[in-house]
Amino acid sequence: MSIYQHFRPEEKEFIDQVINWRQYVEDSYAPKLTDFLDPREQKIVNTIIGQNSDVKVAFAGGTNASERKRALLYPTYYEPTEDDFQLSIYEIAYAKKFVTLEHPQVLGSIMSLGLSRSKFGDILIKAGDVQLIVCKEVEDYIRLQLESIGKAKVELKLIEKDKVIALEEEWVEMSTTLASLRLDATIAAIYNISRQKAHVYIASSLVKVNWAAVENASFSCEEGDVISVRGHGRSVIKSLEGKTKKDKWRVVVGKLK
Repeated sequence: MSIYQHFRPEEKEFIDQVINWRQYVEDSYAPKLTDFLDPREQKIVNTIIGQNSDVKVAFAGGTNASERKRALLYPTYYEPTEDDFQLSIYEIAYAKKFVTLEHPQVLGSIMSLGLSRSKFGDILIKAGDVQLIVCKEVEDYIRLQLESIGKAKVELKLIEKDKVIALEEEWVEMSTTLASLRLDATIAAIYNISRQKAHVYIASSLVKVNWAAVENASFSCEEGDVISVRGHGRSVIKSLEGKTKKDKWRVVVGKLK
């Protein structure tokens, strides 16, 4: 049985990478640290490594609630420590009285430095405070290069883990029925919009599934998928509860308030 059949075709390249990481740990008998992975990638790593008795995996992203985390694959003899994950946490200092920084601005400014998204983790924003979790190997580059975000001059200050912003996300659970698990039908039901409007959002690259833009309305959603629609927020398909007598899918969904 091929391991690929458990995942989507477009995930093959990442699966191959995980298999290579596992092979490296088996051959070198030494740990392997990855860049930041989104939750879907973490799930794939867990699935592939989970059944392997010779290689273990642990994750860390700077906080207990971190969404993006680095993975450490390691042999059974090894005992991981916090230092193994090579994380640095920065506060972004700026003139809060005159400027408001938002997540897209911060993300855009860091991406404009030419860094891969995998080199930094969660961007935390609360009551004007902005914090950034990065791979230690790029911290000097970011600190020297990131001089402004939008019109605001910024300065990065290294902080300890106990100073990290605690974000409280609140999810609301709801049940709905879907004519099919196509992406257009799914977001129409979850966000209470027309199928036609769902098509427009998808075609305009405003819809992401598991943190990747999807422009195919017939894309088939699965249990565990995280869906975001620009301007409408984020949701997760928590469970598929089987079909109704009218052959519709019963679905339990979590929506971020």
